[in-house]
This record gives sequence, C-alpha cells and structure tokens, in this order.
Amino acid sequence: MEMLVGDPITTCLSPSVYDMICKLGFEVRGNCDFDNIVTENGEVCWKTITDCVSCAGSDQSLDYQASVRLLGPVCEAVHLHFLSLTKGQFEIQYIPWFQWTSFPELFPEMFDAVGSLQSPAISLSLMKLTSCLERALGDVFLLIGKECPFLLRDLLASEELVQVFGQSVMNVLKVFIGSPCGLNLRNVLWHGFASPQEIPPKYCSMMLLLTAGLGQLLKSYLQHTEATLVHRSFVTLKNLEDLIVFPDVTSEVLWVLERVMMKSTFILKIMLPYWKFALTKFTSHRFADCTILLLSQLEAGLRRVFAAVNQCPDRLLTAESTTLYTTFDEILAKHMNDGRINQLPLFLGEPAMEFLWDFLNHQEGPRLRDHLSHGEIDLLEFPREAASQLLAFSTVLVLRFAGEEELSAFKEEAAIKGLFRLAEGYSSRCHPAFQLKKQVLSCGKSIGSWPLLPFPEDLSQEAARLEGNSEADACNSLMTEILHELFHHMPEDHLAFRELDGLPTENIRLLSPVLYLILLLIALELVSIHVIQRKGTEEHQQYLKFLKSILQYTENLVTYTSQEKNKWNETIGLTHTALLKIWTFNKRKQMLMHSA
Repeated sequence: MEMLVGDPITTCLSPSVYDMICKLGFEVRGNCDFDNIVTENGEVCWKTITDCVSCAGSDQSLDYQASVRLLGPVCEAVHLHFLSLTKGQFEIQYIPWFQWTSFPELFPEMFDAVGSLQSPAISLSLMKLTSCLERALGDVFLLIGKECPFLLRDLLASEELVQVFGQSVMNVLKVFIGSPCGLNLRNVLWHGFASPQEIPPKYCSMMLLLTAGLGQLLKSYLQHTEATLVHRSFVTLKNLEDLIVFPDVTSEVLWVLERVMMKSTFILKIMLPYWKFALTKFTSHRFADCTILLLSQLEAGLRRVFAAVNQCPDRLLTAESTTLYTTFDEILAKHMNDGRINQLPLFLGEPAMEFLWDFLNHQEGPRLRDHLSHGEIDLLEFPREAASQLLAFSTVLVLRFAGEEELSAFKEEAAIKGLFRLAEGYSSRCHPAFQLKKQVLSCGKSIGSWPLLPFPEDLSQEAARLEGNSEADACNSLMTEILHELFHHMPEDHLAFRELDGLPTENIRLLSPVLYLILLLIALELVSIHVIQRKGTEEHQQYLKFLKSILQYTENLVTYTSQEKNKWNETIGLTHTALLKIWTFNKRKQMLMHSA
C-alpha cells in the first residue's frame, strides 16, 4: 500500500539503542584471557565478569553504558573460545550445566547457530535462550518465593534470586536482558525491533556461558540447602481446535509467500532474512521456531502500519528507557496512550483484528506470544496447526500490502483465493461471547437428552404425585407466556438456536422445560449483547442483578434436585419464584433483546 512507501528504513533501533547494541561493546579493544573467565575444570569465574559491571551516582545504580563497554572484550573471548570448540567438546564441557533449565536439549542447537553464518539463527537462538532462561529462573524463584513475577525485569530484581545467585550476578543479567537501559536483548528481539545484522553473535555466546554459570551456582545452592528444583509443567494451548480455520499451508501457498514478500511493503527489507528463515523452519517441521519468527515480524510489520495510519512515525523505533515501547498491546488496542482512537483496527478491518486478538490476547485463546516468550510451551511438541494458521494469515496480510499487479496475479490462484475468503469472513472463536455460544449449544444437547434418561422408581412416583399441583400448573402457565414473548425475538437461523428445536413435552413436566426456557433467554440476550453499552449505570446494575438471580436459581436447583436432598416441592417453589422474576423483567422491557 502506498502509505508505507518511502525512504528505505535501515534500522528500527533508536540511535541510543543502536549504539548500545552495535557499538559500545566494541569500543574497548583490550584482549581478555579466556582462562580468567572459565577455569581448567570448567567452572565460570564470576568475579571476572561481575568486575566489569559498573555503578554510578549516589544511589550506586548500574552504569549500563560503562558496563557494556567493559563486558565487550569478555564476550569476544567467550565467543572465540566457542568457535574453537567442536560440538562434541561443547557438549562434554557445558551440557551438564544446562540441565537446570527446562530445555537442555536446545543448547547444542544454539551452539550450532553461534558457529553458523546465518544471522537469523543467532537471533532465534537468543529468543529461545531468553525465554528458556526466564522459565528456569522462575522455577528457582519458587524455591523461596510463592508467586513468580510475570515480567522478566521484575523476576531479575527479586530478592529471592539474589539469595540464590547473589546481587552481582543478577546485575550482570540486568545488563544483558533485564533493563531497557542495557542491551535489552530479549525485548528488542521478541518485539521485532532488531534486524538480524544488528545482533552481535558474541552476545549469544555470552548468554550461553552465563546460563551454564548459573547452573553451577544453583548446584552449590541446592547442595547447601538440600532443596530440590522442581520444573513447572508446560502450558497446554487453549481452544486451538476452534481456531483451525485455514487449511494446512501447502507448497503452493509457501511459493506465493516466498515471492510476494520480496515486494510487499508490509515487510521491511532489513527483516526479510527472518521471513525466509521462518519458511525454512516450517518446511523443516520446526513449528515453534517458525511461529516465534513470525510473531516478532508480525509485530514489526503491524507497528509500521500503526505508525503510518496514526501519523506517529517516531513510534516505529525502539523507545528510550523513559518511554514505553510500541508493542502488540498498544498496536491492537482501541485507544492509544494519549487517548486518541487507534486507526489500525479501522484500517485492517474487524476480521483481521479478531484473528490477532484470538491468537494473542483473549484469555480463552492460545496466547501464543505470551506463552512462547515466557518459556511456558514445550517447543519440541509445538503443534503444526498453530504455525500453519499463523502462516496462512501472514500470507494474506503480506499480500494486502503488495502492489496491485502482484495482488491481482496471485489472488486468482485457487489456494490464495480460498485464504482471502476465509480471512475476510473470520469471526472471533475465543471472545467470551463465542465461548458462551458453545456452552449454550452444549447445554441444549444435554437438556435434549434428558427425557431419554431412565427414572428411579421413587422419582417416577414423586412426579406422579406432583401432577395437578397448583404451583406446578402456575409454573407451566408462566413458561407458556414467557416463551410466547421470547419467540418473537428469535432469529430464524442464528447459530445459538440451530439445535434448540423447541420445548420438550415429554414426562419431566417442569425442570427440562424451565431449563430450556432459561437457555433460550440467555441465547437471545447473547445475540444482543452489544446493546449492553447503551445502558446507563443504574440500568446496567439492575440487569446484572437480574442475571445473578437466574444464576442463583440454577445453583439452588442443582442442590435441591440432588440425590442426597431430593426436595421436589421446594424445587417447584424456587422455579415459580424464578419464573416470576423473568416474567416481570420481561414485561418491563428491560432485556437486551428489547433494546436491540
């Protein structure tokens, strides 16, 4: 799209962040002897490393710039040492010290990346290493603390980790990954700010050594305290089956994406190596790697569109330490930090926004970025379906920002035409309203099977005794009247009613019909849920009070009709009271369906 055309962007790092990552660590040229960093028996000499961390000011806060300068030669020595090792030598000397993490098997791959000439592999390794390290540090935190901090910077600042590793060691980690004032390697990569060429490989080597050194310190702590490190279980992605909308990505789709991404303005030229590497990872069945790369690059691309449509080009760059980064949270929000309406949702359209919210934000969704970046997912078991859905969506997005010629040529391909049709018709699968629809349908099926269940003999006799009960007859009359009113508001083909074919008239007499009625009421209110925004504060409170009374009725119903209590007379009284509330509220026209 023309709005993204302009002078070629050579970096997304602000000048100070660029200097911090790409220059400061190369200013001190003095050689550092590796023997002063790691002893002959393989122990990390932490004092050599911690002595490079400087403090300044009356509060003795970290001097990040001076620290990065002094650490530069140390990182270089570590990197050159790793380059001199064979993979076998690396595994013998260092792999035992990675066992404290949840992903020890990933570290040989990271060692391979350090020795490769592929700069995207370095960045990907750092992204995986930092997420793995965060998860492992959280496990260590729980040796002492009770609730692990959600943010890495809070975790690194915790007294619990200081007790285990010492303050000077934690300061080293802050320089590399814990503060926007330092190298901040985790954030600049996971948020898609750094291009592959901007990440010095020596920082990946240094992070490998630091992780091994932490393993050595932890071993000493565990021996001293006789504690046992327990790894938390991995997270299972929520409701992924609901999100499988696009067909599995085929070689034809990959072929189109490979060609169009060279010309799409959605992708910065400096970021192209990441996209190419993501496709390679997908075809190699490394689905977590593919997803990690795509997520960071979707954020980079969407940030560029966000900056353009909201006319704030400065938001494209990494912020200084005093300003928030522009991340997915703000990119996908309805309003910007200054209160203005975010124009990106209007520009992208509701289907695209719903897809992004489903995969990234909704609590009932897989929240891919959160779980991956915090090391909560088993990378080796990451599902192909998740990577395929994200890749298909990315293909549509990249094509939308291609030139008219490319778009018209590729959009006629059968596979691509199908992707566009599905993307343009996408609606949320993880929004609470959709989850409620699923529950309504499930309840409908459950209640529909009720007449088929065998009755215990004593309950059949009880039901017979209740026949002709005046309060039960009143309940039936109320149900008939309420249903007559509700049917006027029923959409003919709405999803929520497809399997609710009407009120059952079999022998249960009361409970099955009244539960059907409540289910129908909730379904009709769900259809009109958007109207809730029009209600004033008092109306809103009254409406919530009404819904809570219905919820209270159903909870009491569970108790009264249990085999232990079996209070059928009381159940009829409860039902009559609930129906009166529904009838009264309905007559006052206070339902959402009345306002729709």
